[in-house]
Amino acid sequence: MKKILNISLFSDQKKTVLTLGMFDGVHKGHRAIIRRLNDIAAEKGAKSGLLTFDPHPRFVLQKDSDLKLLTLEHEKEQILDGLGLDYMIVQPFDFEFSRISSLAFVRDYLVKKLNVEVLVIGHDHHFGRNREGNFEKLSELAELYDFQLLQLDAIKEVDKPVSSTKIRNALFNGDLAYANDALGYNYFMSGTVIKGDGIGRKLGFPTINLKVAEDKLVPKDGVYGVKVKFNKHSYLGLMSIGDRPTFEGKDKRLEVFILNFEGNLYTEDVTIEFLYYIREQKKFAEVEGLIDAMHRDETEFNHWLESNSIK
Repeated sequence: MKKILNISLFSDQKKTVLTLGMFDGVHKGHRAIIRRLNDIAAEKGAKSGLLTFDPHPRFVLQKDSDLKLLTLEHEKEQILDGLGLDYMIVQPFDFEFSRISSLAFVRDYLVKKLNVEVLVIGHDHHFGRNREGNFEKLSELAELYDFQLLQLDAIKEVDKPVSSTKIRNALFNGDLAYANDALGYNYFMSGTVIKGDGIGRKLGFPTINLKVAEDKLVPKDGVYGVKVKFNKHSYLGLMSIGDRPTFEGKDKRLEVFILNFEGNLYTEDVTIEFLYYIREQKKFAEVEGLIDAMHRDETEFNHWLESNSIK
């Protein structure tokens, strides 16, 4: 897959089969679109491409937006790179670009620059100034500019259409099982190991402390069973997200106890895959109660791993 950082830099003269959108999370619904798109491109001898935007339009149009992303741009690229696309086109998004009408966008960008032959979209797709471009508008423009338009039905999980918004809400509410199922992979986030205050080590559970990008979605406070990846190694672990109520903490911490590991990872980049939601944060009257709970957390996670045949 070739990444192109502006539509104006696209120079392939072949016809393209395109889709467009934010594709935050690259979930099951997104993957269905990409599979269909790749099939059509192969049938027609065309190039397959995905057009997305950076930053997310809500960060530009709603400057106070509290939106958190399932996938940052480099994470999205990492996932898309394995899905068989020829092109990932990332269009810089600013207020000026947001004022382009749906007609001008289709005519000047999709048709003239990207040589669209087939446009594949999801069930709820909107684009252009004030989101004026919907399926009906696109159908008119497809006929006007002689390209094919294909709209796919929503992929459903538990009889509900899969969407990035529903996955975000699931993660905020601790429904990790739904989120991972709808994504089609384990939700993950990457960060840099920073210095902590050593409390975990004193309790017999030495932890690493993570700093992640401000725009990245951090799941609901609580304790999780996770997979920890760094330097081409993979370990299991327990992750605590929260303000450490037993110690009257004031700020949110992301702490990971890596099972069967000893070493210093300070300043290393680490990726955390969320496997299992164990429990909510809890304030304990005594430190001993917290230590007992952590032992129970480890036991519960080990039982979950065994029942799911994960080593």
